[in-house]
Amino acid sequence: QLQLVESGGGLVEPGGSLRLSCTASGFTLNYYAIGWFRQAPGKEREGLSCISNNADSTNYADSVKGRFTISRDVAKNTVYLQMNSLKPEDTAVYYCAAGAYYYCAGYIPRNIASWGRGTQVTVSS
Repeated sequence: QLQLVESGGGLVEPGGSLRLSCTASGFTLNYYAIGWFRQAPGKEREGLSCISNNADSTNYADSVKGRFTISRDVAKNTVYLQMNSLKPEDTAVYYCAAGAYYYCAGYIPRNIASWGRGTQVTVSS
């Protein structure tokens, strides 16, 4: 069973940074493209970034380009989302997802096979 667990969320002031982690259990992330999404209250889930299975391709939504960086650590079976220059409008629940193809469709994984349960990020002074 494919299970993903997000961690690293929390409360941060505007302009601050957080690093989110997406760790897999029961399978190896190397065979999947991994994407990050977020959902703010009252809004639809929004795709943010995707990394191919071998990390040779990364893509970002315009809303986070230049501020967020996606990466993966094969040894730790984990994908990260480094978030810098955070803004209040970045406040949301952040999710990771595994796609059943090696490559992404832009900044979203193809054929999502598994979702994590999310981690809350709150940007506020």
